[in-house]
Amino acid sequence: MKLWVVAALMLAGCSPSAAPGDESATLEQAAIARGVVRNPAATTPIGLYAREGDRLCIAGDRIGMFVDYGDDIGCSGRGTFTRDGEALRIDLGNGCAFEAAFDGDHIRLPGALPATCKRLCTRRASLAGFEVNRLSESGSEAAALRDPKGRQLCG
Repeated sequence: MKLWVVAALMLAGCSPSAAPGDESATLEQAAIARGVVRNPAATTPIGLYAREGDRLCIAGDRIGMFVDYGDDIGCSGRGTFTRDGEALRIDLGNGCAFEAAFDGDHIRLPGALPATCKRLCTRRASLAGFEVNRLSESGSEAAALRDPKGRQLCG
């Protein structure tokens, strides 16, 4: 059999409906339906989040976050947010505004932030790529979070 015939037969077996994005969406929908994965559309982002030395709080429309690497290297910011589906539009003031991803249990900041966000950090620290996991859904716990310098972030 000619090589081009074999290639054509192999391509004919591929269905355009089997795109990689479709399979993952179907798997996610099935996991949400069975309760294995939290449905981000039905979940409020209010609560306390953490990962290693990083912390983030959301209480009402207030959001605050910090990273602490020790030796006075870190970042701390607070501001407001609005939600648009699985996106959180965060404004930490003075031009530091960006969109973060929220999937119901995790919040991820983009890998590149506006240069104005650098003012929230000391030395070589950055909030770019900041990622945290939910610890609590309590607004009062979130409101009590303080950064390493004792400043209340979401209260």
